[in-house]
Amino acid sequence: MKLKTFKRGVHPYGGKELTKDCAIRPLPAEDIMVYPLSQNLGAPSKAVVQKGDRVLKGQLIAEAGGFIGAPIFSSVSGTVKAIEKRLVVNGSKVDSIIIENDGLDEAVEGFGVERSLDSMTGDDIVEAVKNAGIVGLGGAGFPNYVKLSPKNKNDIDYLIINGAECEPYLTSDYRLMLERPEELLRGIQAMLKVFPNARAVIGIEDNKPEAIDIMTKIAKADDKVDVCALKTKYPQGGERQLIYAVTKRKINSKMLPADKGCIVDNVGTVFAIYEAVYKNMPLIHNIVTVTGEGVNKGANFDVPLGVDHGYVLEAAGGAKETAIKFISGGPMMGIAMGSIEVPIVKTTSSILVFEKDEVAEAVETNCIHCGRCVNACPQSLVPQLMGQAMKKENIEEFEKLGGMECIECGSCAFVCPAKIPLTQMFKLGRIKIREEKAKAAKK
Repeated sequence: MKLKTFKRGVHPYGGKELTKDCAIRPLPAEDIMVYPLSQNLGAPSKAVVQKGDRVLKGQLIAEAGGFIGAPIFSSVSGTVKAIEKRLVVNGSKVDSIIIENDGLDEAVEGFGVERSLDSMTGDDIVEAVKNAGIVGLGGAGFPNYVKLSPKNKNDIDYLIINGAECEPYLTSDYRLMLERPEELLRGIQAMLKVFPNARAVIGIEDNKPEAIDIMTKIAKADDKVDVCALKTKYPQGGERQLIYAVTKRKINSKMLPADKGCIVDNVGTVFAIYEAVYKNMPLIHNIVTVTGEGVNKGANFDVPLGVDHGYVLEAAGGAKETAIKFISGGPMMGIAMGSIEVPIVKTTSSILVFEKDEVAEAVETNCIHCGRCVNACPQSLVPQLMGQAMKKENIEEFEKLGGMECIECGSCAFVCPAKIPLTQMFKLGRIKIREEKAKAAKK
């Protein structure tokens, strides 16, 4: 079997063995639950409850703040104690709804009630996804109903399901494929009803042979669903890299996947779609991997949104005394946390704990022009020159060199022997370009 892949990329240590055999375990909610209003790409949500209100599990507590937005729902029943600013993963404080859990787990009417796909149209499915507050659970947090609403649905011929999970250490998607394959297939079938001319392809890296085997067997139940084995390489799960590997179609920063006839969704997102469509459940929980050499015992948890990272970590046995670095997400694209007392949100995929902080310990030296960053870049850019432009604060030159094509995957910084923080420089450059264009658009 020939494995499909993309050009360039890197091969970091996987770390999957730490938790790949850890079955998903349900985690109970905390006494106090925190729901930040900024949980998606786009506009923050707007609270529709106030202090003193009693809420039920699955109840809307914040509506979408705009077209590129998503509603938020309570994962417990209880009382709204406050709406105030709380610390989140990136170190900022954002408006958040604080709910005291009453432990009764009373749900809104209709929550979890089965419904038939046969009775729903494609538009009904998109509306269900919208009303459930589903965003991309692969990390970007883009409101999913927008992705499922391209200009011409009949032009979509590929529905690509991202089961690559290329970030080191993470195994939550892997466990979903092993433990809930039937539900994933039903979610895919719901999406196929939205795109009548599409075939579904589930892309899985070959370091997950059990998942490839299980999903291949499940896919035989539908002649419009296939499994594609991918070469294990980072960032194989990147949207552009996955599309190229499966279809050989190329996407750039000025295009959407739909422009090339593709819709891409992570397996976690597909599971959320299954629950929204078939069980009338909004997005109120997520599968989170707790792992790393600094963890006493790795785990995969089914976590109610709103609990603390620290609470989840303690449920896995806590961190070792030697632990010094805590990351929300993967080691390549995740966010290092100054505090673990921050809430789990829709896009939280993992809590990583390490006994070494290689980034903090790194000593930056001068570029030696070795070209390793060029060989690693999956976007065929020249990070060396882009880095020079950023050091000179020449944003215009950075953009000319293709700065907006950077996907911030971290491959260049990973291979750089001079330990130059290229990815952070490029993130800053891209932010400045967007800010300048936003200012120009207002004039």
